Amino acid sequence: MSKPYEAKNFDHLLGTEGFSETLLKNHFTLYQGYVTNTNKVLDELSELSKAGKTASPQFAELKRRLGWEFNGMRLHEIYFGNMKKGGAALSSGSSFEKKIKEEFGSLEEWRKDFTATGAMRGIGWAALYSDRVSGRLFNFWINEHDAGHPGGQKLLLIMDVFEHAFLTDYGLKRPAYIEAFFKSIDWTAAQSRFDDPAF
Repeated sequence: MSKPYEAKNFDHLLGTEGFSETLLKNHFTLYQGYVTNTNKVLDELSELSKAGKTASPQFAELKRRLGWEFNGMRLHEIYFGNMKKGGAALSSGSSFEKKIKEEFGSLEEWRKDFTATGAMRGIGWAALYSDRVSGRLFNFWINEHDAGHPGGQKLLLIMDVFEHAFLTDYGLKRPAYIEAFFKSIDWTAAQSRFDDPAF
């Protein structure tokens, strides 16, 4: 039997400019809940399967729930993983920078599009994906953890725009949160995802 998932520690982000300790600790706790619930759902699905209850409504509902809990875990790991105190600049002249400029015209134009995606009304995520087939880059809106993901694409950079990511510090001023997020982007993490064929 596979080992249960373990929550990663992101305490190194405490002290990041624009993100209070209260906001970050609450957000870490929320993420840890997704890890716990992913393990619970997997355990319950296993028990139902062993008991021959795969045709039951409980099995069906848990299978549907798994996408929500698992993606809630994994998307938060990618989000916290592409943040760093003080941020880290995109390497000038890198293949990633060249690709962004090729697709959007400039880094500034990409940023405008990504910001506009994240500023849309509603809860969700703004995400930069690379199409594994064509190599094109797209900014996508993910409406829920388990809905809106483009199939088979490589997720390079993600920003949480559920209210829990910013309300504590910014109230309804989402643009101020987005500005703080940009100052904390660890472009080296996004670059490594871009370069890694297995990611």
